[in-house]
Amino acid sequence: MKFVWPQMLWLLSLLPLLAAFYVLLVRRAQRGALRYANLSLIREALSGGRSVRRHVPPLLFLLAVGLMIFAIARPTAIIALPAQHETIVLAIDVSGSMRAADVKPNRLAAAQAAAKEFIADQPRSVRIGVVSFAATASIVQYPTQNREDLLNAIDRFQVQRGTAVGSAIIVSLVALFPDAGIDVSEMINGPGGPRRFFGGRNLPKKEEWKPVPPGSYNGGAIVLLSDGERTAGPEVLEAAKKAAERGVRVYTVGIGTTKGETIGFEGWSMRVKLDEESLKQIANITHGQYFQAASAADLKKVYAALTSRLTMEKKETEISALFALAAAFFAMLAAGLSLWWFNRIL
Repeated sequence: MKFVWPQMLWLLSLLPLLAAFYVLLVRRAQRGALRYANLSLIREALSGGRSVRRHVPPLLFLLAVGLMIFAIARPTAIIALPAQHETIVLAIDVSGSMRAADVKPNRLAAAQAAAKEFIADQPRSVRIGVVSFAATASIVQYPTQNREDLLNAIDRFQVQRGTAVGSAIIVSLVALFPDAGIDVSEMINGPGGPRRFFGGRNLPKKEEWKPVPPGSYNGGAIVLLSDGERTAGPEVLEAAKKAAERGVRVYTVGIGTTKGETIGFEGWSMRVKLDEESLKQIANITHGQYFQAASAADLKKVYAALTSRLTMEKKETEISALFALAAAFFAMLAAGLSLWWFNRIL
């Protein structure tokens, strides 16, 4: 736990003074009782149960004052709160390596099935977009709440050559911020490169924006599924930095095994294995998280975990209200017990 105004904690030094003042008042009252009261009243006043109970309300009130001082110092803590993601972009690898059958029936089919279940588990208020990538990346479905359109987009996946993980991240940013004027051509091809069209939308040539802290954007997130082996497109880590500069978290899912498998495609064969390191670095740079799925069952569990992670997220927030509420509770409890036992407030 941290404090926005830690300098206010010096007020806690007043608590011992208040306790000492209370003890002084009690002793003065006892001296007065011994001077003027008769023997029966003294015995009643000094009875065990009553003598203990008389100190309970003041102690509770002192606790309430301490909690109020903590609230004044504005404490903060990292707690799990409902996420406010309005948009989630699924970026799914459709490269030739996704034909590997180390995840049954093969990586792509397992990814399609798990993605459909993930979509079905999301709240209806969440818009979901779909990006497919191989040597290039394309938005096959702009973010929408229409689940049928999303399922149809996933069914249309076709295996292609190449794996441009960096392009997938950049194009996913376009899906998240369609009106931000992200210069995709410059990000992917460098200055002066050819301009591209995405889903029939001609993107503006220039954008004006200021970098924000990584992971600070709460309006959306990217879920990227791949075997992680980049063979085309921009550098993966550079693309991840672009997402981090916009505060977008990228949750990466590595599908396959590190041992890999040999596959044949259009007359050639190659060994494909999971490149976990790249996917972990993407997640670390963007303050997301990496998941590994070595089987279809694992992949479903990963998407289930992602659902809970995207609906509830841990973040630092001020909890002054909780301390103020606790202080009010103990103050009311102290007053209530005092009225009940002694017919007075403290």
